[in-house]
Amino acid sequence: MLGLLPILLVFAIFYFLLFLPMQRQRKSQQKMLAGLQNGQTVVTSGGIVGTIVAIEGDDTLVLRVKPDNVKLQVTRSSVSGLVGETKK
Repeated sequence: MLGLLPILLVFAIFYFLLFLPMQRQRKSQQKMLAGLQNGQTVVTSGGIVGTIVAIEGDDTLVLRVKPDNVKLQVTRSSVSGLVGETKK
């Protein structure tokens, strides 16, 4: 029984240092994706910065990218973060 204690301790350390923070980050990312609205400036996982023009269905966003106001259609899951504040 005493031989299993170090192994259990290592698993506990891995859980608190790796898995728990990853779960928290995943939950905050999902919350951010669910709260996307028109007019917000976002950055995609590919590094494209654009303003949300339309939300089509549950999975697709239309972004307006400067300087030529090109419109791109991207999936909601490709958004990695918000840039700036909400414009209403």
